[in-house]
Amino acid sequence: MKVITFALVLKHLNCVGIMKQIVITGAAGFIGSYLAGALNAMGFDDLILVDDFSREDKQPNWVNKKFGQKVDRKYFDNWFFENHDKVGCVFHLGARTDTTEVKRTIFNCLNLDYSKMVWQKCVKYNKPLIYASSAATYGAGELGYVDSHDIIPDLKPLNLYGESKNDFDKWVLQQTKKPSFWCGFKFFNVYGPNEYHKGRMASVIFHSYNQILQTGKVNLFKSHRPDFKNGMQLRDFVYVKDVANVLIWAMDHHPENGIYNLGTGHAEPFLTLVKTVFSALEQPEKIEFIPTPEDIRNKYQYFTEADISKLRNAGYGQPFSTLEEGAYDYVKNYLMTNKYF
Repeated sequence: MKVITFALVLKHLNCVGIMKQIVITGAAGFIGSYLAGALNAMGFDDLILVDDFSREDKQPNWVNKKFGQKVDRKYFDNWFFENHDKVGCVFHLGARTDTTEVKRTIFNCLNLDYSKMVWQKCVKYNKPLIYASSAATYGAGELGYVDSHDIIPDLKPLNLYGESKNDFDKWVLQQTKKPSFWCGFKFFNVYGPNEYHKGRMASVIFHSYNQILQTGKVNLFKSHRPDFKNGMQLRDFVYVKDVANVLIWAMDHHPENGIYNLGTGHAEPFLTLVKTVFSALEQPEKIEFIPTPEDIRNKYQYFTEADISKLRNAGYGQPFSTLEEGAYDYVKNYLMTNKYF
């Protein structure tokens, strides 16, 4: 018996020209642009891409996408007012993600107040909302990495970016008026194609690849804690393909409203990651350890690992890429070929 999913219904409606539009904020960025490409690959072409499209280094992320309209983020409020009847779902992925930014006003404007506006519009117009939170909300992990709503008010992020994300999560949980459906996802360490523009904030895989090409070696941060050896700092590295799969699944299945972790559930050392990149490039390993920069040393997470039991219990059953699988695909099929998705 063939199971008809929401995604298949949307694809059919797209073919007959009556599909509701899918909004993606942050659509010129890393994860937003990848999600747009994944939706294109499924046959969803009437996308509303929302972002600041003025940066030339982001153009490859959206210029070849199929979409209905580009909307400057400054005008999205008015656009939503005028076009809400056409909208079927909103993915709110836009944010300032620089963990070294020290101006709280920037995060208040772009991450907190803007997100509140998107939430309130989805409430007013009764639209499903799926938004991006972050594992940065967990801080040093004093309370663990379980996505329980109960601990969110007590979390202590290590930087203003994490604070802004947690402030919005806290605000969401206080709301009595909610969208027709909503989910927040705490992204762990996402890597993959379309992150080329992120500079210092790009993934360790991206930086390792470029260091190997330029110098034949990789610099990793030293550990400044006695309980972690150099290179053995641990992260839950999650491939952007898997992130997109979870987001589309949430649009498709509408699990229980709430905030979910989005990682693999398995932490890996940076040393393993870098060795995987050397292997993918078929290059001899040469790794040096450098001091962690002073501006982030005291705010550096030494361990993150998503507890994904809540996501699994909600019905998401697909396997996540292993670090080796994801890194090989990223290096071989995107970095080495200079391809975007």
